[in-house]
Amino acid sequence: MRQPNALFVNCRAATLTGDAPYGLIEDAATAVTPDGILWTGKADEIPAAVAHYPRHDLGGRLVTPALIDCHTHLVHGGNRANEFEMRLNGASYEEVARAGGGIVSTVRATRAASEEDLIAAALPRIDALIAEGVSTVEIKSGYGLDIDTELRMLRAARRLAALRPVEVHTSFLGAHAIPPDYKGRADAYLDEVCLPALKAAHAEGLVDAVDGFCEGIAFAPQEIARVFDAARALGLPVKLHAEQLSNLGGAAMAAGYGALSADHLEYLDEAGVNAMAEAGTVAVILPGAFYALRETKVPPIDLLRKHGVPMAVATDLNPGSSPMNSLLLAMNMACTLFRMTPEEALAGTTCNAAKALGLSDRGRIAPGLRADFAVWNAEHPAELSYRFGFNPLHQCIIGGWIDIPLA
Repeated sequence: MRQPNALFVNCRAATLTGDAPYGLIEDAATAVTPDGILWTGKADEIPAAVAHYPRHDLGGRLVTPALIDCHTHLVHGGNRANEFEMRLNGASYEEVARAGGGIVSTVRATRAASEEDLIAAALPRIDALIAEGVSTVEIKSGYGLDIDTELRMLRAARRLAALRPVEVHTSFLGAHAIPPDYKGRADAYLDEVCLPALKAAHAEGLVDAVDGFCEGIAFAPQEIARVFDAARALGLPVKLHAEQLSNLGGAAMAAGYGALSADHLEYLDEAGVNAMAEAGTVAVILPGAFYALRETKVPPIDLLRKHGVPMAVATDLNPGSSPMNSLLLAMNMACTLFRMTPEEALAGTTCNAAKALGLSDRGRIAPGLRADFAVWNAEHPAELSYRFGFNPLHQCIIGGWIDIPLA
């Protein structure tokens, strides 16, 4: 059944369009049809063609595009609370990883979990995001590092979208870490596991994009290039974890492939920023990992601004380096830790997050786009980044439907 036409009135709309800060429209109205947003503007300018639509009074509340979490590792087994303790006792992220912890420890737990186990564990996480106004979530594989488990993770991610009012976009992350049985043999792992798993996942329709981890404790740029070449042959877009712990030139390399995004970027230099700007690659800022790892090197926000690189903000929800389940908190952290503005943080979790996923049909309130809105008990958009530990969401409107239950 398709939703009926509707006219949402009596609200302040942060449309993220036009020249006004936040694209803010006072006393706004938005007309939607089963095909999406038909019109939005001032309430005293409602066109006659939509004036008869059933009206839904939003009580003067703030309306924004529904939020988008464009970088998560939401499907996984187990947790790494013990490594949290290790880091607090002085171990670095690299030391934890080289001691057999980190990503590889989650691999063991994920391999032991059934598809049903993975879904059951993921549901509370995705429910928490939905309850904060999130309508679109990216979910990565990468905790299997064998063909069967990588596919199982992606199947679980796809099934979440059938169980909840959320759209899931999947990224194949087989090049996330080198498993212990392939230590020192990264190319053999790519040949025997990662690339065959990618082809199998693509054949099953489980992949929307291909990701990798370009870092000293993971894969070198030339190894990631092999994965990206395979993605290109399959017609899949790419993105990359890059410059989180060091500068290996991963972001520039990814930009050379026309990457949708490069993510983390604490050690990104101006040459990498320039390459991203030229390619239209989005910078995905992940303050949760910076916070959890107690890092001190901040991403070059001023350089990204200077060169006009769009900045997205995401949770990086994962069991190790960013066990953060709140996109609103990520927005606050991006402002507080990295000095992004509240307007940049909102764009980072809406229109720029959509761009980081290659999506052009959402992230703003404008004719022709999806009717995905978040309605907030707030007066001004800056409130969404200002508070932390507080959720002002009143209601989600997804695809024009107004009765979306909260978790």
